Amino acid sequence: MTATTSGAAALSDAPMSTPALVACDVEGTLARAGRRPSPAVLDAIAAVRAAGHHLVVATGRSLSSAVQAARQLGVRDGWVVAANGAVTARLRPDGYSIAQVVPLDAEPVCRLVARTRPDLRLAAEVVGTGYRVTRRFPERQLSGHEEVVRTVDGLWVRPTPRVVVHGQWAQRLTPALRESGVTAIPARVDWVDVTAPGTTKATALESIRVELGVASSRTVAVGHGENDLEMLAWAAVPIAMGHAPEAVRAVAARVTGTVDEDGAAEALFDALLLPAA
Repeated sequence: MTATTSGAAALSDAPMSTPALVACDVEGTLARAGRRPSPAVLDAIAAVRAAGHHLVVATGRSLSSAVQAARQLGVRDGWVVAANGAVTARLRPDGYSIAQVVPLDAEPVCRLVARTRPDLRLAAEVVGTGYRVTRRFPERQLSGHEEVVRTVDGLWVRPTPRVVVHGQWAQRLTPALRESGVTAIPARVDWVDVTAPGTTKATALESIRVELGVASSRTVAVGHGENDLEMLAWAAVPIAMGHAPEAVRAVAARVTGTVDEDGAAEALFDALLLPAA
């Protein structure tokens, strides 16, 4: 689907007395990596929430990092999707509760990487606290506590929703990982996120939509990366950032400005065309 007005038309046909579900990626969409969102983006998020819509942060980050990002956005209650859909939590002003964790069978993933690329680092997410790692990651690459395991089998001694593969040209392992049946998303040339088969941001968002009772015709998604493809395909109004790759822009109903142009703010203000009761 190319950039058209079809998404807005779809929503205009829906009942206008009910809230919409607005899902947003974080890094590269709401702000550049390592930077805080601009005042324009923060104002747009506040306006969407004030209008009664459900704003859901949907990110590849760990749960603790996703919750921190939501707080920085001024979101203190609602829903968060983390680890590319493998973890879902409900925010409260005083904390959060975990709604769902989709476990990954980490052993075959870690054995494959250790056998073919022993130079790469591996990290198994420990929900809410940090990671178990084969070696410490470079500073600020992971959030939370890093527990270094003595041998690779220490990564799967306890359940994990996600394994991170990191190192030079790690993305080249993506086809082999996918052939093994798991969901593998190359976030960068040196970084691949691995989750259970069929686990995406879209699967988590669909569960939230059903829980909230939001009509599927009243869903909006804003993203820019490969891990947003399923989320954009899921939404009635999929909006891609202007700097997104062609494959991502191709599935969007419209393309907004780049992250440096506060394109997410423009997209979020468009959601205000969907007044809530």
